[in-house]
Amino acid sequence: MMIRCSWGEDEVNQEYHDHEWGVPIRNNDEKLFEALTLELMQSGLSWKTIMKKRQNFKVAFSNWDYNQVSQFDQDHIERLVQDSSIIRHRKKIEAVINNAQQILAIQAEFGSFSQFIWRYTEGVSQINHWQTEAEVPAKTDLAETISRDLKRYGFKFVGPTTTYAFMQAIGMVNDHIEACAFKGSIH
Repeated sequence: MMIRCSWGEDEVNQEYHDHEWGVPIRNNDEKLFEALTLELMQSGLSWKTIMKKRQNFKVAFSNWDYNQVSQFDQDHIERLVQDSSIIRHRKKIEAVINNAQQILAIQAEFGSFSQFIWRYTEGVSQINHWQTEAEVPAKTDLAETISRDLKRYGFKFVGPTTTYAFMQAIGMVNDHIEACAFKGSIH
C-alpha cells in the first residue's frame, strides 16, 4: 500500500497531491497565478471543494491568462458572482482581478512574478522533514514576510496562512511528510 499525506488519499485530491503539490513552479507566471488564485479561493473552505471546481475556475479566469483577467470590468465581476460553478465570493473575485493587475506591475519591476517570488528562497526549495501532518505549520516567519510584501505591492487575500499554502503549492517548501511516497519524487 502506497503511503500518502492523508489529505491526498481521496480521489479528488490524489492527482494534485501526487503530481503537483510541492513541485517547484518556476518561470511560469500563469501557473503561479493559478496557484495563488486557488489558494485565495480556498480561504475558509476545504481544498476538496477547490479541486472540484478547478476546471471551472480555469474557464472563469480566462485559462489563467492574467493579462486578460487584469482587464475584467464590473460587468465581468457581476457575471462571475452569478456563476454557480465557481466560488461566488465578490471580494475573492475582485482580489483575483486585482492580483492579476499586481502581477503585471511586478513583472515590470522584476521581469517576472516567478523571479519576484523565488528571490525569497534564492530559487531553492525548502525541504522540511515532518514526521506527521500535525507538525506542518499553518504559517511561518517567511510566509509572514512574503505576505507583508505582497500586501505592500497591492495584492489582496494574501494573509500569512494563504501565503504559506501558496508556498507549498508552488514548491517553495516541500511539506510532504517523511513517510509519503511522493516526498522524494519532487525536485
